[in-house]
Amino acid sequence: MTAKIPILKMGDYLLISIQVDMHDQLALDLQEDLTEQIVRHSAKGVLIDISALEIVDSFIGRTLSHIASVARILDAKVIVVGMQPAVAITLVELGLSLDGIATALNVEKGMAWLQRNVNEGLRVEAERDDDRDAAAETGD
Repeated sequence: MTAKIPILKMGDYLLISIQVDMHDQLALDLQEDLTEQIVRHSAKGVLIDISALEIVDSFIGRTLSHIASVARILDAKVIVVGMQPAVAITLVELGLSLDGIATALNVEKGMAWLQRNVNEGLRVEAERDDDRDAAAETGD
């Protein structure tokens, strides 16, 4: 049996804390498991804590970026927290900018970001619905 990275549900969010050295298969399994969990729980946000990772390679960096892209397609915000300075330097040296992935220093700041951005998205969506309803009533 292979190791799995636990994915915890907390309200509308999924929390992942990577506490082991990532290898390619573990990263691919996480991507698949997270995708299934986002759909199963209709998650609005995903927080990925990588504070225990001391080293990343280009595959792991690309996989994190891919995970975030898939989550966004499934309408979930993603934030990566706890990045060690050496990991950030390595990602830059590898030319991986992790476009579209929000980052925060720690879990507390990451959760605050998720709550702000998920609530903002819900507010904008509700305003669009109100505008559509108003247009339908006036025949516009």
